[in-house]
Amino acid sequence: MNFDNYKIIPNYNTNKTDLFTADEEDILACEKTLNITFDEDYKEYVQKYGSGILGGTYVRIYLPETIVLTLEEWRNRITEYWFWDEGKEVLTKEEVLKSIRIGDTFDGDEIIFLNNQYYILPRYSEMIYKAGNTLEETISWLCSSGILTEAFSEREFEPFDPSGLLNSN
Repeated sequence: MNFDNYKIIPNYNTNKTDLFTADEEDILACEKTLNITFDEDYKEYVQKYGSGILGGTYVRIYLPETIVLTLEEWRNRITEYWFWDEGKEVLTKEEVLKSIRIGDTFDGDEIIFLNNQYYILPRYSEMIYKAGNTLEETISWLCSSGILTEAFSEREFEPFDPSGLLNSN
């Protein structure tokens, strides 16, 4: 993946550029716990950038620990509040419940990973979108397709401490 065009900017609250990244052991532990294999793009992203928001407050990719610690609550919420029936040709509810949530957007759209494919569960639509085979394709789709938000080219990354995310779930 080409992350070289991503610019790290200071966190809005702390004015620091400290990164909160994952290491290889974190990734391997998550893969073993969930019986999955992440694509190389995801691994590179969480090791190079980690926890933060890309695209000027749009895309947030979770660290492996966050994925594991929030998965049960997320699946319970999806079970209770399922409304993506228009997307059943893309994924059924049962398939979505076998996926893992690896991130989200500022608008509340959720990025899920299933069978080495990335999908989007939009907050304001009953459709499900296949976004890519890699994290790079998925981020590009989210930022450039113009489907869920107006397309934008800016790729600034604002790091943040993921402990706040874990405490809010």
